[in-house]
Amino acid sequence: MTRSTQAVTYRRPSALESSAGSSLLGLETSRGATPSGPQDHPRFFAGFLTAPQVASAGLLAVADVAAARYYQRQLRASLDPVVTGSGDRLRFESFSGCGGVYARLDVLAEGLDGDEVRHGTTNVDVNNPLREALSRIGCDDPLHLRVGPEELAVTTLDGPVVEKKVPLPDRWLRGFAEAQVIAAGFELRAELPAADAVRFLRSLPRSSGRGARWVVPAGRSLRPTTRAVPGAVCLPGPERLVALQRVLRHATALRVYGPVAASDAAVASAWEAVLPGMRLTLTLSPDAARGFSGEGGVLESLATDQAAEDAELIAVLLAWEPRIDLGDLAAASGLPVDRVRAALVRLGTSGRVGYDTAEAAYFHRELPYDAGRVERHNPRLRDARALVRAGAVALEGELGTVTADDGHVHRVREDGGTLSCTCMWWARYRGGRGPCKHALAVRMVRRGATAPGAAGAEATTITEGAR
Repeated sequence: MTRSTQAVTYRRPSALESSAGSSLLGLETSRGATPSGPQDHPRFFAGFLTAPQVASAGLLAVADVAAARYYQRQLRASLDPVVTGSGDRLRFESFSGCGGVYARLDVLAEGLDGDEVRHGTTNVDVNNPLREALSRIGCDDPLHLRVGPEELAVTTLDGPVVEKKVPLPDRWLRGFAEAQVIAAGFELRAELPAADAVRFLRSLPRSSGRGARWVVPAGRSLRPTTRAVPGAVCLPGPERLVALQRVLRHATALRVYGPVAASDAAVASAWEAVLPGMRLTLTLSPDAARGFSGEGGVLESLATDQAAEDAELIAVLLAWEPRIDLGDLAAASGLPVDRVRAALVRLGTSGRVGYDTAEAAYFHRELPYDAGRVERHNPRLRDARALVRAGAVALEGELGTVTADDGHVHRVREDGGTLSCTCMWWARYRGGRGPCKHALAVRMVRRGATAPGAAGAEATTITEGAR
């Protein structure tokens, strides 16, 4: 697994301070993206939180996920959450170290009382002393929130700084891209009142059993089932919902999202705690041992030159909207809605858009990481482009033949827009984790795509085990 580190620098540690009968929560920011370009330590908001204890619990839940590994727990994870200012709300996002859980706290307009929320995205420091202080916030304690440095400190760039080395595995970065593509296919499947939601979540096992676990709406609650019956939602690795325990006593409802269950194969799902003035959402990968990075939902959009060109156009039109309207973008760009959606998927691979299941809409943000590596280092996409460069693809009507450099011949057939292949990858997943490299290469050749970076690119070795 390719990984690197990134230095994340803060002016000072985030802290919770008491002053004149109220508390000040100062969340320090790193270098981030803003409408005026990259900026060191941007300031996004200053004002009061209308539900201080709820917001504190939600922030701790996001930090819990950022610091957790739900698979291979012995390995360490320490990833600072990301904050995005969107004009009318603040979004705090994190990804688990194992790449299988995506968390987001949306603090909406009714949860904020203060200045207008400025636009931009950056990392925010959540350290251990701050976590301990947040856990002691009382329900009657006024809490003033500052996201970014104090006004005086904005122009004071000298002095000591706090620097963290953040691990950036490609698998984790690809997970951010895949999670938003998968969530775009979700629909609301159930909504539980607060008391029933608490009972259900507290009844869940604290360790994974064998195979996928399913639940189905039953009156005001959910009951377990062994099969993907109509209306069922997959709950793989139920112990991964533990971060919701932070906010249970504040929740007014629990909403559950998922795709239509077409078979008993495990699928992803999203679990949203509805809170006063905010929402906390956990999106789970199809298995605790299976991160989002290998789901392959972005590959079709990455494989076409058209999507790349459309993405460049759409990127210019984005304006940090908290809710992206596909129709408005289509009208402004002159592109049909399906091409706008494909362009947003491609932008999602570089962290420039996310997806909000509660509003069934994309939103604009800019991840403060080198997320362009998602495309450059995606193994199936890289190998498919190498096959195209090597001239290994031959088309014969609906059939495509791909010859690997070891002499193995794979046949790719198209039926109603769906590609199937004779390789072991297809036999194992039956398209459930996106196209294999052979199908992707055939798709590229059919669409007349050129392999980006072909000129002067280093040769890539194609092996049967590569994905």
